[in-house]
Amino acid sequence: MSADDLMVIAHRGASGYLPEHTLEATAYGHALGADYIESDIVVTRDDQLIVVHDIQLERVTNVADRFPDRHRRDGRFYARDFDLAEIKSLNVRERRRSDGKTAVFPSRFPTGIGQFSVPTVREQIKFIQGMNRSTGRDVGIFAEVKKTAWHRKEGADISALTLQLLDDLGFRTRDDNFYLQCFDADETRRIRRELGCELKIIQLIDDNIAAETPTDYAAMRTPGGLREIARFAEAIGPKIAHVARMGEIDGQPVSTGLVSAAHAAGLEVIPWTFRVEELMPGFESLREMTAWFNEVLDIDGVFTDFPDTALAAIPR
Repeated sequence: MSADDLMVIAHRGASGYLPEHTLEATAYGHALGADYIESDIVVTRDDQLIVVHDIQLERVTNVADRFPDRHRRDGRFYARDFDLAEIKSLNVRERRRSDGKTAVFPSRFPTGIGQFSVPTVREQIKFIQGMNRSTGRDVGIFAEVKKTAWHRKEGADISALTLQLLDDLGFRTRDDNFYLQCFDADETRRIRRELGCELKIIQLIDDNIAAETPTDYAAMRTPGGLREIARFAEAIGPKIAHVARMGEIDGQPVSTGLVSAAHAAGLEVIPWTFRVEELMPGFESLREMTAWFNEVLDIDGVFTDFPDTALAAIPR
């Protein structure tokens, strides 16, 4: 691909500026010029699909204040234990740490102010479609089904529910401006082969030590592993550290070889997550970092909390 073809994905909307996954963050990501809006999907008690990153709610909402006795034995408040109407009564805030008070990114939107709500997946998609119509743009969607095996244990087939909703909204084929993504390789295969999904699919890749699934991510990053992924997916979404590392001699960033190996297998490469607060050593700014990954590594897209900065780094 050419340098100006880089896909800019607004990660959880323009989450560098507004509370993640809210319609306000979605609108701002769209307005800043992102090519895609990225969303995470979780299931409520009444089997409604909502847009939120975690299966728990307390770090991004006031659920502990509204429903103080509704936590599980681990002290956490699970979306699966609440009906949609209850979740709609919550106020979304900037993400906090486990202490429930400190913002994860203190320089972002002040945590605890404003009135924001949790959107359903249907609401968010219809919202993006509405903005596309009013602006004449064609902003697409990246959607991740979260913790699929956990949801099935809870009685919800999140992948099947998601595909049913997407079909209802007209997203059915690889020609649609939509990518469906998942960390669990067994589930990604199931989505393609058993559930018959014809949308573009991304296999997300984490580190084995941090993995929440039995997937062997190290094996997936080998040439053989990449060829296997190409049998059921169009792209991979690896961590930034999987595609670039610090050189041993001069301490400058160098390629790990994953991008070229994935391209050889016919896969797009879209690493995560490009943030102002989490620059890779060797870079002075997010704009410089994004430009280097684009021009030197020839990646196909970036997940970023700051879509305007990524767009400023590429020659469009």
